[in-house]
Amino acid sequence: MKATTKAVIALAILASLLSFVKFNHCRNAGWTSPDMYTHACYSDITALYDQRNIADHSWPYLHGANSLEYPPITGVVAWATSYLVFHESNPLIYFDLNALLLALLFIALVIFIAKMKPEFWYLLPASPAVIASLYINWDLWAVISAVMCIYLFDRGKYDWSALALGISVATKFFPIILLLPIAAIFIRKSQHRELIRYSCYAALTWVLINAPCTIINFRGWWQFFDLNSKRGADWGSLWFFLDRIGINVSAINLLAVLLLISGSAFYLTYLLGRKVAPTLAATAFIAVAIFTVASKVYSPQYVLWLTPLAVLALVNKSDRTAFWIWQGTEIIYHFAIWQVLATQEGTRFGLSESNYTFVVALRLIALAYFCASLMRKSPAEYPPQSSEFLSSAADGYA
Repeated sequence: MKATTKAVIALAILASLLSFVKFNHCRNAGWTSPDMYTHACYSDITALYDQRNIADHSWPYLHGANSLEYPPITGVVAWATSYLVFHESNPLIYFDLNALLLALLFIALVIFIAKMKPEFWYLLPASPAVIASLYINWDLWAVISAVMCIYLFDRGKYDWSALALGISVATKFFPIILLLPIAAIFIRKSQHRELIRYSCYAALTWVLINAPCTIINFRGWWQFFDLNSKRGADWGSLWFFLDRIGINVSAINLLAVLLLISGSAFYLTYLLGRKVAPTLAATAFIAVAIFTVASKVYSPQYVLWLTPLAVLALVNKSDRTAFWIWQGTEIIYHFAIWQVLATQEGTRFGLSESNYTFVVALRLIALAYFCASLMRKSPAEYPPQSSEFLSSAADGYA
């Protein structure tokens, strides 16, 4: 489905506005509990505004164990936008300012996807779970830089792609997994020096961005890693499901690492064994899906990580069935998580934990099914990594 720039922007704006309407109840009611769960309009943006001293314009990594649990670029965004709330602490204005920036990022993201995948771009702004999740937190800042990394890589601009990857990892850690398919592509092309150069550029970018935070207050900067290392089997994750059905996950850190390593090794072997080398755009989704499933938490906004990459991974129209099955479970999960939290906060209506556990399993199965449907494609069905393909992909957007 090809479209004009105006049509792309119009659909992206519509999706952004629909998402804003979904969060509007909490804007009016003030994000009180359990009301914000009952109406599925919870947002980290307002929750952390007061809890992490952002309302005081305080540098978010100066508070030890109460420091912001996000990497530095997200912290800079959260801190810098607090200065746009000119008078007294006002979470409503703070939310609106960040929502506006996120809407602009989403519009830019849809434009990027339309350039890269002109046949299926509309699936991103048309996905209900994406619309429902736009303003939960600041993740779109990392998503757009990750997509830019992919866009540049598939056009052979490796140094700029590495720079974008370093920025993305310094915003949210999940794009680090993109090094897996990147390594596979370089190895297949026997470009080992380029792989080392790419990895060093990305690592150096990440270090330079993180260094000021570590120097100013190492304990505050380390809070992100400390929290994730101490996290248990958290909401939405495979580990939560296993724990609730009675399977011991006490060594969760070890198990999560082992699952990530084994999943990554399997996928690397799969990529190296294909007769035709696909692009990074075609392989990034499954890599991030592996990272997501291995994680100790699988938050509702992770759909923002996955959906743009899922659209890029689609090969033909038949893939849309598996895509919509997966998206259907994502929107079911989106409301299930808020309703089970509402129940735990004492609301009279909500979802029981046993029913929620079933939804968690359903969501994971649908994601696995979608990944399997993409991996079953024959080599001929995947677009080759060639200048001809890249040129046609770039020119297909009109």
